[in-house]
Amino acid sequence: MVRHTPVLFQEIIEFLKPSADGLFIDGTIGAGGHAAGILEASNPSGRLLGFDRDPEAVVYSEKRLVEFGNRIVLVKASFAEMGVIAPPLGFDRVDGIVLDLGLSSRQLADGRRGFSFRSNGPLDMRFNPDEGLRASDLLNEMSEDEMTMMFRKYGEVRRSNQLARAIIAERPINSTSELVQIIEKNIKRSKRIHPATQVFQALRIAVNDELGELERGLQAAVQLLKNGGRLSVISFHSLEDRLVKNYFRDQSRDCICPTDQPICTCDHKAQLILVTRKIVRPSENEIAKNPRSRSARLRVAEKTRGEA
Repeated sequence: MVRHTPVLFQEIIEFLKPSADGLFIDGTIGAGGHAAGILEASNPSGRLLGFDRDPEAVVYSEKRLVEFGNRIVLVKASFAEMGVIAPPLGFDRVDGIVLDLGLSSRQLADGRRGFSFRSNGPLDMRFNPDEGLRASDLLNEMSEDEMTMMFRKYGEVRRSNQLARAIIAERPINSTSELVQIIEKNIKRSKRIHPATQVFQALRIAVNDELGELERGLQAAVQLLKNGGRLSVISFHSLEDRLVKNYFRDQSRDCICPTDQPICTCDHKAQLILVTRKIVRPSENEIAKNPRSRSARLRVAEKTRGEA
């Protein structure tokens, strides 16, 4: 089995500092790369709970991580549910949590999943192909206003309204190649990225409620961390990174009242300490080996030690 090294692998290990008796959560198990590194660094008795909505990722990681025996527990579920699922499994005060929000190479390479505009396949894009609406369902059922808003909000797509009108005129649309053809006719290609990049991003975010899942997952993660435990999040676009940045900032303050309010009324207490005040990016060496890592951004925070 090919062992692909995940993005910012060494940085994750250095920031989480896995200990021999630690408890850890990988909220996006993917191909098991970060999990394997954490388990190896926490020999002989560190344990890890892994989540993934993608059933194929869970099956793949079960095979890759079999050598760790009962030190690894895998669950087919969203990391947004970790607050409910983790405590009964013995992961109620954990030392470290990692969330790698990027698509895996396996997901992108599988044309049947519909994540990539570079190969033809059904417009699915669901992380869990057993539930929820497909990307084609959204495109074939949304109104022009709804579709325009989706493209603007989640993809910052230029000429969103023009693209929405063109899609509606060509419906039904069921394959990635059909959508790409419409995009290329209506959005001028820039020198930097293909015009389908942001459209596919917007669709994928909408299909999987990625920003809502991230917000719920961050809240659950902070509650599960023990005092001094660390949360590491790798994002790949500005919408995710902005959400993580703002959440870490707010949870590192004792007061989150509006700045123009003279007296604090929120009674908010800081739960986090910022470990990385600026984003951590991959090294030039890593980018050379894995060009897809170029957009990765890592932020790390630590649970305050003042609360039980």
